[in-house]
Amino acid sequence: MASPSEIDDVSWIEPGVVTFDWWGRRNIYGVDFKSGINTETAKYFIDFCADFGFEYFLFDDGWSKQDNLLEIHPDLDMKEVMDYAAEKDVKVMVWAIWNTFLQQEKEAWELFEKWGFSGIKFDFMNRDDQLMVQFYHHVAEEAAKKKMVLDFHGAYKPAGLRRTYPNVLTREALIEFEYNGWTKHDTPKHHNLLPYIRMVAGPMDYIPYTTHNAVWKNFRPVGDMPMGQGTRAHSMALFVVLESPMQMLPDSPSDYYKEQECTEFISTIPTEWEDLKVLHAKMGEHTVVARKNGDNWYIGAITDWTAKSFEIDLDFLDDANYKIEYIEDGINADTRAIDYIKKSKSVTNSETIQIDLAPGGGWIAKVIKEK
Repeated sequence: MASPSEIDDVSWIEPGVVTFDWWGRRNIYGVDFKSGINTETAKYFIDFCADFGFEYFLFDDGWSKQDNLLEIHPDLDMKEVMDYAAEKDVKVMVWAIWNTFLQQEKEAWELFEKWGFSGIKFDFMNRDDQLMVQFYHHVAEEAAKKKMVLDFHGAYKPAGLRRTYPNVLTREALIEFEYNGWTKHDTPKHHNLLPYIRMVAGPMDYIPYTTHNAVWKNFRPVGDMPMGQGTRAHSMALFVVLESPMQMLPDSPSDYYKEQECTEFISTIPTEWEDLKVLHAKMGEHTVVARKNGDNWYIGAITDWTAKSFEIDLDFLDDANYKIEYIEDGINADTRAIDYIKKSKSVTNSETIQIDLAPGGGWIAKVIKEK
């Protein structure tokens, strides 16, 4: 029921994967400089994006004063960072508290355009009264004029704005990975509620794929070294199960470099889809979906804290030969959540595949059509 798009040319609106520096607490290692809010750390994040083909780096909280977007952290040379990002073909976004931005709007727009930011993550709106809804519409319109994409964090649930301004790629409005830093609410059961409730309203900025995976008895909320509930395969499968044309990675790039095989796998998963098949589903218990992008299909499966097995019928594929590559729970994933195994084989649409999910487990696959 929202108004049609106000943007005639949408070719500049680029979905993709974002790495950001706040949630992983810039916990990088194996480098010859002190990590922090500084030029070298920003370059390291940008190098990580370039190495894996991720589209965006986001400066999150700390790049400027919270109450003054015009006062940059003294250890940041923004021009040097932006020039470096341009050389690496990585787009840069920036985080802002909505009220600070509104108070400095004219100067902020000018500064953001001068530096060449590609998008803004607005935060702490935390309400949906008329004035706040007007703010959303206003900044979406202005950002579109300046060819910037938006992510609304601390947001109310979607209500159609992205149809009118498709540069609004995603928003929070849910309990997501970030809550693992101080609560135990973000459970595998919760992951199996989101597709049936919140996701119906629109894309979710959940922040999937952490390398710090824990079974229930080992999980602890740790703000400075956050972990996620469920297995490694479960965390990766959320990339397919939970929809967002802008997916954000929570961990430090150093952790993702260490888990090269999983990170390379994730780097080949699209963030936008042409078709969806629900293969198995029970709200709050398990979700198995297949999503199509081009000639290829991608399958994600997750369960709650109960182990489950499913047969996946591949009859939704074309009559052609495919190669399937998948990551599944390792034999010890029920006690050590990081345990996984990667496999591949050739398949056709006449076959079925058996998948076995550990408690809090998952399964993620790429089904690539052979030329």
